[in-house]
Amino acid sequence: MKSSVEISMYPLDKSYETPIIHFIKQLRTYPFINVETNGMSTQIFGEYDNVMHAINTEMKNSFLTNEKVVFTLKVVNSDLEEKPSF
Repeated sequence: MKSSVEISMYPLDKSYETPIIHFIKQLRTYPFINVETNGMSTQIFGEYDNVMHAINTEMKNSFLTNEKVVFTLKVVNSDLEEKPSF
């Protein structure tokens, strides 16, 4: 089953950029998912099990290496990677 996830990470620290960049770079190491970023969030596309495995692993790593981190996720059971052409 294809899935799409929009995820935002909020490290509760003054130096918040470094953990976010690290998190995104780690997600990009997984070969069976596609990761796209913009100024507000990161989108992850692929097979549900692959996407959720990568997110679960990297969220846990973030929790272990940062004192306080908030994540928000939107998950849909569809591939929304294609952009509509209006």
